[in-house]
Amino acid sequence: MTVQSTTGGATASGTRPAQPPQSVPAWVTPLLAAACGVTVANLYFAQPLVGPIATALQLSPGAAGLIITLVQAGYCLGLLLLVPLADLVENRRLVCRLLAGNAVALAGAAFATHAATFLLAAWLIGFCSVAVQVLVPFAAHLAPEHARGRAVGNVTSGLLLGIMLARPISSLVADLWGWHAIFALSSVVMALLALVLSRRLPQRAPAPGGRYAEMLASMWHLLRTQPVLRRRAAYQASMFGAFSLFWTTVPLYLSGPDFGLSQRGIALFALAGVAGAIAAPIAGRLADRGRGRRMTAIALLLGAGSMLIGLAGTPGSAFALAMLTVAAIVLDFGVSASLVVGQRAIFSLSAEHRGRLNGVFMAVFFVGGALGSALGGWAYAHGGWPLASGIGFTLPILALLFFATERR
Repeated sequence: MTVQSTTGGATASGTRPAQPPQSVPAWVTPLLAAACGVTVANLYFAQPLVGPIATALQLSPGAAGLIITLVQAGYCLGLLLLVPLADLVENRRLVCRLLAGNAVALAGAAFATHAATFLLAAWLIGFCSVAVQVLVPFAAHLAPEHARGRAVGNVTSGLLLGIMLARPISSLVADLWGWHAIFALSSVVMALLALVLSRRLPQRAPAPGGRYAEMLASMWHLLRTQPVLRRRAAYQASMFGAFSLFWTTVPLYLSGPDFGLSQRGIALFALAGVAGAIAAPIAGRLADRGRGRRMTAIALLLGAGSMLIGLAGTPGSAFALAMLTVAAIVLDFGVSASLVVGQRAIFSLSAEHRGRLNGVFMAVFFVGGALGSALGGWAYAHGGWPLASGIGFTLPILALLFFATERR
């Protein structure tokens, strides 16, 4: 089965969009959602395991941060260099090659005995995990216009489940079999996934023409000329900044003297956030009905409100722990809704540019997350949970003020 990009009427971006895609089986969207979830999880497996990995590889406390930094750096570079290839080469082949590279990198991390080997593998894990950002616009290509938000929402829900489940699964697997096991297990999963997708995923050939260097250069042009892209990237950067800040600092808060939770207890707490992933398909359906603007405002308010909820109760009390759990669910709900509405909006700009649009969108979004993580660590060290929550509240509020200037 092949989905070929063909030409039709003109779009706002100055290109000619693809015709509505031919019918595809109903199981393709769940397959894409599952593929996104298990692939994106690779970005987060190492986060709760930094301590054991650094000890095993004799990394100093100062150098231990490279474990996460190099994964993030690899992913960000992949967004800029690899995701635009979705507008140039056949998508199924591109995805399968990235998954195969990920399997090799994960195997390297699993069997690494030296710090340099593991850090190189960590960078490659991030670099190849951008396969998920080829799969999400792939889902948009396969869906007709009236159901595009639903398709993107369903696939994004799988991606968000992968993000939210990665940390607790990693902690539990490491608790049972050591930190190497999660990388070895994921390497096998990536190899099997590449095999399944090579056999079952439809082909999608972009419209002919274009050169790689020109496509890279056009990404800046898209950011400069597309106000929808700039706004949606800014909204989501603020939301993901709050999300990253919360999940960077809340484990420190829960393991501290107020709550004293173990690693397993923190893993169980993180499972609560999974409930927020249900927002993705709901938001997609509402966006298809023309309610994307309303959902954006609600999502930003939920992001800010979650930080206030997390401050309720006396630190260390059962009520405070319950409110933190509610805050995690509300925050994840808001982030999920904002992401789906934003991606549906940018994918509607130009069918021929979806790979590049998504690459720019995700790169800006990811920078917001990295900034949120850095701010969270600094804030918690200097002012504890209240200061971290205050900054987390401010980020979505700033986006809400920016959103208020948007024309209908």
